[in-house]
Amino acid sequence: MSEAYDFIVIGAGISGSATAYQLARQGHKVVIIDRFAPAAMASGWTLAGVRQSGRHPAELPLAKAAVELWATLDEELGASTQYTRKGNVRLARNEEEYAQIRRMVEEQSADGLDLSFLSDNAALRTIAPALSPAVLGASFCPSDGHADPHATVAAFVAAAERAGAVFRNHERVRAIRVKGDRVTGVVTDKNNYSAPRVILAAGLFGSELLVPLGIDVPIDARMVTVIRSVPVERVLDQVIGVATGNWAGRQEVNGRFRVTSGGQAWHKRMDVKDGVRDPRPTIHPPMATLGEVVAEMERLLPGTTMHSVEEIWAGLIDMTPDALPVIDTAPEIEGLVIGMGFSGHGFCLGPITGQILCALALADKPGFDLSAFAATRFNTRSNPPQEAMTLHG
Repeated sequence: MSEAYDFIVIGAGISGSATAYQLARQGHKVVIIDRFAPAAMASGWTLAGVRQSGRHPAELPLAKAAVELWATLDEELGASTQYTRKGNVRLARNEEEYAQIRRMVEEQSADGLDLSFLSDNAALRTIAPALSPAVLGASFCPSDGHADPHATVAAFVAAAERAGAVFRNHERVRAIRVKGDRVTGVVTDKNNYSAPRVILAAGLFGSELLVPLGIDVPIDARMVTVIRSVPVERVLDQVIGVATGNWAGRQEVNGRFRVTSGGQAWHKRMDVKDGVRDPRPTIHPPMATLGEVVAEMERLLPGTTMHSVEEIWAGLIDMTPDALPVIDTAPEIEGLVIGMGFSGHGFCLGPITGQILCALALADKPGFDLSAFAATRFNTRSNPPQEAMTLHG
């Protein structure tokens, strides 16, 4: 049996769901296939920051455009994303980080971002009084914010379905079919699908579908530990990060703290249930990392670690060597579009990524310089250096 569509989207995270929404609302026949369920992996595990600050210069135009879309996204999708725009504060815990953040503020301000340097603790605690008196200073971007990852992806999914898109969950794509130099569809563990255009937005699982096609997008899976508290009294409005990217946190709209570690090596264990009791695979973080996250939270937000823990998990980040995504048409394969490797900061970009991938799939101009995100950029590099993870979101 084979089903025919205009477009096949592989992966129902925020990038894939937003792309499906953009294609379906234009009247195209779209199917989205995910081996688990919407937001089951990176898009659901994330801190869910919506930030422009601290971005690589190549990503900053996309992040600024995305933030403009976030402002009216609830109205457009007809559902709440729990988007809150109260700013992002990036902390300097020592003199080295202080100089690093001051330099970042100077560079990004020159690029037109509304970003200020809070040069001492008094200035910082005027904005976020719950922070420790020991923090030396910080950057502050008032137009940054955060949203709820599952609510956001669910809103995109529902809007895409209302526009006619079809979701196939708990179905694994085994291969992308190519005839000659163009895509013809995909094969899954349950069905065959034909389409002249395929958008690959499968995150960590994208490489296994590209390698047989002779395309190499090097991905390193990094693990991030996340701790979420029970709902508590609000003391923090902003998303908080640190200069090195090894800790981040925020207080959700419902009052729960959501705090994360930096990236670490993945122990290669993933608990995949039957998809009914829990559609999201589970990764259990090591106890040592939990202690580090809690200790850093207490140092930065004194007194907040007395609250009860509601949930603990680890998420996987699809890191590229330069910590930038691949957003491109596949080299020498007509009809294949790639959006993957967002390296822990793709959630904010989701709404604009959907528009860009849609444009690439339709052979339209994307409206942005995508040269830094080319799929071929790794071809000429032997053992490229691995960039460090930055703030999540």
